Amino acid sequence: MNKSVGYAAQNATAPLELFHFERREPGPSDVKIEIQYCGVCHSDLHMVRNEWGNSIYPMVPGHEIVGKVIQVGANVRKFKSGDLAGVGCLVGSCGTCPECKENLEQYCPGMVLTYSSPEPKTGRVTYGGYSDHIVVDEHFAVRVPAKLNLASVAPLLCAGITTYSPLRHWNVRAGQKVGIVGLGGLGHMGVKIAAALGAHVVLFTTSSGKKEDAKRLGAHEVVLSKSPEEMKRHTRSLDFILNTVAAPHDLDAYVNLLARDGTMCLVGLPNAPHPTPNITGLIFGRRQIAGSIIGGLAETQEMLDFCADHGIVSDIEMIPIQKINEAYVRMLRSDVKYRFVIDMASLRSQEK
Repeated sequence: MNKSVGYAAQNATAPLELFHFERREPGPSDVKIEIQYCGVCHSDLHMVRNEWGNSIYPMVPGHEIVGKVIQVGANVRKFKSGDLAGVGCLVGSCGTCPECKENLEQYCPGMVLTYSSPEPKTGRVTYGGYSDHIVVDEHFAVRVPAKLNLASVAPLLCAGITTYSPLRHWNVRAGQKVGIVGLGGLGHMGVKIAAALGAHVVLFTTSSGKKEDAKRLGAHEVVLSKSPEEMKRHTRSLDFILNTVAAPHDLDAYVNLLARDGTMCLVGLPNAPHPTPNITGLIFGRRQIAGSIIGGLAETQEMLDFCADHGIVSDIEMIPIQKINEAYVRMLRSDVKYRFVIDMASLRSQEK
């Protein structure tokens, strides 16, 4: 087998620690990627602590992976050694269901997540990107544009595509007024992408201290959501709302801001349900509340190319892997602007 090293959680209460494990040997359609950077997603923390109830241990988190291809299988045509490549939240799907045939692998009932996910073909459990390398079928890797800063690209593999996919699906465009709820790892990408699509972007935040930063990122207006007066000024005016908040909160306040036929799409996944919305606001405005996860592989590549064309990357704070537990504590305090990224050179130095 293929020896690897990373940082893993042994159970839901244990800190992440150095962990040696094995990956499969690259097959004919596989690429082996030396991981240079891996973003730290809030989902990693949910999974490490088993807050969604489906975690498998030991767990090597990480699904915002970028690095260099160091080995390719005999049948690989998409990559060659030395290419930059990325791996996001998926490393497998059935390939035959309607979703897979429509390049919507993220909705495949048999999708295989990048970590803590059973892999039917091998009978093993997947390990993620807090590690030195990864082996993945070429279909589930994407090409990383060389003109973007590689470390800052890493969060695009989750935060970028999670916000890009619904903005594209609901055809956000110039002339529309679009709300982004929350200015965290997801929200700051939503602001950048919606602005690049030409929309008039309104950022909703509970923190008055984020107003200046939101405008720097591309927001045209910033609303303090705790202020009834500021919220009221946008009643029935928004074509689309991207709600990135991953905690239970009142959805009615935002439904009332939607214009007729407007949509609010939820992409934040809380560990407890939202309060049930009052359907009156939906019925009398022909409005809808929807949900979305990441994108398929084709759309993820489209997102990376779009970001390259518009010079969009994530705002990051680089950390060595030895500070990952500290980063989790800071992430709970929202003490990061706006995504931690692990420099995997720190892992290699530890192993020397």
